[in-house]
Parts: sequence; structure tokens; C-alpha cells
Amino acid sequence: MSVQIDIKVEPKFLPEHSSDAESKYTWLYEITLINLSDKIVQLINRHWILTDLNGHIEEVKGPGVVGLQPIIKPGESFSYSSFCVLHTQSGSMKGSYEMQDLDRHKFKVGIPEFLLCNPDQTRKLDSRLLH
Repeated sequence: MSVQIDIKVEPKFLPEHSSDAESKYTWLYEITLINLSDKIVQLINRHWILTDLNGHIEEVKGPGVVGLQPIIKPGESFSYSSFCVLHTQSGSMKGSYEMQDLDRHKFKVGIPEFLLCNPDQTRKLDSRLLH
């Protein structure tokens, strides 16, 4: 079965919810799923893999997203925002959604890896390279 779902990700570092002293770095991420197929689909489960700069991996699995198991009609999209916390200033996320069509045929949609980069840390690194 071929159902095409496009996934767009927009991460944003939240300095007001982060702390160097506590090694706590928080990101907001907005996900948009676009149903490019001719089938009605429903997002059933999520599976996230978060990796920090030390190579520590955390997995998050569960039903739906933000308490919802949205139904997405052909040509329509669904967006949601959530957040994650890492113990290093940068890291990455990737994963998959388990989805199904109206006939209850289940399939997975991969979420490509995206970077969680603290802009302050990037500026510090850039300025060190300039000296």
C-alpha cells in the first residue's frame, strides 16, 4: 500500500525554559502532516528517538500526539506543537508515526532526523573560530 504523507518540522530553542546550571535545554517543535494521498488516514501512535550530544538516547512511544489521534482527509493537513528537553545544548530527533486508513490497514511514516541546535551555542562556537 502506498500512502504519501509529507512531514514538515520547525524546531525552536526556548531559552526561557532552559538552564545551563541544570543542564536542561528545551525545544518547541511544530509538526505538520500533509496527506498527499487519495485515502483518509488516521495517526494512531508515535515513536520518537531523541539523541543528545553525549550520545544518550531517549525513546518516547505512545498513542497519538498531544492527546489526539487525528484523522486527515486527502489533500488536508494536521499541525501540532510539542516540546522536548535534552541535557546537552544540542541534539537531534527522528522517529515514526503509525497510521491507518479507513480499512484499518496500518502503515508507518518515517519522521526524518532533524537537529535541535541552541543558537547561543552556535554563536559561541562561531565567535571562537573567528579569533
